[in-house]
Amino acid sequence: MNLGQYNTLTILRETEPGLFLGNEQDEEVLLPNRYKPEDFRIGDALDVFVYLDNEERPIATTEAPFLTLNTFGYLRCCDVNEHGAFVDWGLVKQLFVPFREQARPMKVGHWYIVYLYLDQKTNRLVGSSKTNRFLTQEGMTLEKFDPCEVLVTHLTEKGANVIINQKHQGLIYIDDIFEDIRSGDKLTAYVKKVREDGKVDIVLQPVGYRSIEPNAAYILEELEAAGGFLPLSDASSPDLIRQELGMSKKLFKKAIGTLYKEKKISIAPEGIRLLDNE
Repeated sequence: MNLGQYNTLTILRETEPGLFLGNEQDEEVLLPNRYKPEDFRIGDALDVFVYLDNEERPIATTEAPFLTLNTFGYLRCCDVNEHGAFVDWGLVKQLFVPFREQARPMKVGHWYIVYLYLDQKTNRLVGSSKTNRFLTQEGMTLEKFDPCEVLVTHLTEKGANVIINQKHQGLIYIDDIFEDIRSGDKLTAYVKKVREDGKVDIVLQPVGYRSIEPNAAYILEELEAAGGFLPLSDASSPDLIRQELGMSKKLFKKAIGTLYKEKKISIAPEGIRLLDNE
């Protein structure tokens, strides 16, 4: 059984406490009645998540946890005792985070970036908020323009620190943030630059010429929603453009330039207008 992961298992038999499932290695695990499907047959295959119950025995569930083995999640601390903290990871049994695995002492009700790993000594699933030691820039294949999935870890004066594709560290510089983002946000982003030292600059909009089309389409949608006119132009302030459209003035000018060349809009000092509406 792959603890902390989804397993495709076969229904072996039905018992009073639930269904026993098995794999090709003749390992068995209980799927309690609360998760038993309404319609099933012995021999059917089920996709289940396997973890340890309160007695440290493997147990199966059809519930979806907030994170799986060797991944990061944004979790709320539910309890703290003399051994460590317990966080909600979407399952009945809470995830244990020992004191030694806490970057700073956890407090009930607070949220933390947590990594799920398997303790090789005890064979138990454990959480850790010391996330940096589970990240590496080695083996990175990211290149400029590549799309990626990021998890925002924390905000600083420089910008937003992120985890890229559950493996690497990255940074969205403050000048490249044009929307409200917070710790724990999971976002689709793009690689702006991979530096020689392995550091990665991330942006939330496609980079360079690749950003023109989606931003132009977005402005068209906003124009249509506004009845064909927006009081924004080349003369508008960057703050106003960012407030109204969530993009920089540079991206805005590129986008309306594209729309103007395609004869979809007219541009005047007072704003931009859909040509179809004139």
